[in-house]
Amino acid sequence: MVHLLDNPVWEALSSKQNHFNMGNEVLKYFPKNVAPFVGLKNWDEKDLKELNDHLPAGRTFSVVNAKEVTLPTSFEIVSAIPLYQMYCPVLNPATDRDIIIHSLGNDDVPMMLELTAMTKPGPFYERTIDFGNYIGILDNDKLIAMAGDRLSVNGYTEVSAICTNPDHLGNGYASYLTTKAAQRIIREGNIPFLHVKTDNLRAIQVYKKIGFEIRSDMYFTIFRRG
Repeated sequence: MVHLLDNPVWEALSSKQNHFNMGNEVLKYFPKNVAPFVGLKNWDEKDLKELNDHLPAGRTFSVVNAKEVTLPTSFEIVSAIPLYQMYCPVLNPATDRDIIIHSLGNDDVPMMLELTAMTKPGPFYERTIDFGNYIGILDNDKLIAMAGDRLSVNGYTEVSAICTNPDHLGNGYASYLTTKAAQRIIREGNIPFLHVKTDNLRAIQVYKKIGFEIRSDMYFTIFRRG
C-alpha cells in the first residue's frame, strides 16, 4: 500500500505547501532559494517526459522517493545517497536542561547559512527559513546548533537542518533540539519524520533514543540538466 511519505515532495506541494509550487499540476518543485526538491505523482514514463520537457535549466534538483527512479539521459546525476526515512509515533520526552532555545528568524539567516555550510545537514538556502519553526542554541551570540521544519504533508511534518557546530559536539544539542521540534509537531496534531543517511550511525542511534523508527529506505538523487 502506498504511503503519503513514500513520495513526500509531491504530497507536500500538492497539499499543505502548495503555495511554494513553481511548476504545474503534473510537475511540482520549490523555488530555487527555498529547496531543490522536485515532485511527480508516479515517476513513470509519462511523468518523466514532463520532467524532461519542462524542468528549468540552470538549477540543481533532488528526488526523494521510496522507489528508485531512472532519470532521462538528458539529466546528469550529481550524486545518489541512500537514506532512511524515520518517523516518531511515540516520543520519548526530553529531560529539561538549562539550555536557552532561541526562535530563529530572518535576521539569523546569515548565521544559519554559515552553520549549515560547515555541517552539511542537507540543502539550506537563503529562503529555506520560510518552511518555518527554526530553533537554535547560541554561544556568545554565535549559532552553534539548530533544527527546524521542512516538508509538511497531511498528518506529518519533517524535522530538518539538524546540525551542531563540530566544536560543540557531545553536548546533546541535536538530540535536545530534535526532541523539542518533535514535541511541537505532535502538539500541532502531526507525526514528526526525518531523513538521515544510512551510514550516519551516530545520528540514527540518537533519533532512535528520541523515539524515531526507520519507516523506509529512500532513494535520494541530486541531478541537473547535462
